[in-house]
Amino acid sequence: MPEPHPFRRAAESKDLELLRETLREDVVLHSPILFRGFEDRDVVAAVLTHVIAVFEDFRYLDEVVDGSTVVLRFKAMVGDRELEGIDLLELDADGKVAELTVFMRPLSAVNRFNERMIERFQASPPTAASPL
Repeated sequence: MPEPHPFRRAAESKDLELLRETLREDVVLHSPILFRGFEDRDVVAAVLTHVIAVFEDFRYLDEVVDGSTVVLRFKAMVGDRELEGIDLLELDADGKVAELTVFMRPLSAVNRFNERMIERFQASPPTAASPL
């Protein structure tokens, strides 16, 4: 079995510095909640910091790699709701994450996740002009 992508290792260990290092400087995060993405390594790292804080019992179940694409299937709890999802990573030539697209289900868990993220963003926005 090949070595897990560093993004996976960082997320599983909640190593925020390693997580930031896996991202390309101009990375784009496509959220399951928002129409437009988050751009820039610092902004995306800040958003992922909030995500890590909201998810409980987070774990990756599968990792599929095809060329420059990595698909990571995960489960987590948000309060009393079990959430499952996919992190779709598009890598650059150096193996850094150029684009991260997140898919999640079911809707009730996604709504709970959205509520918790809004609360966190209101207290500590990832940018001066938060898109929420």
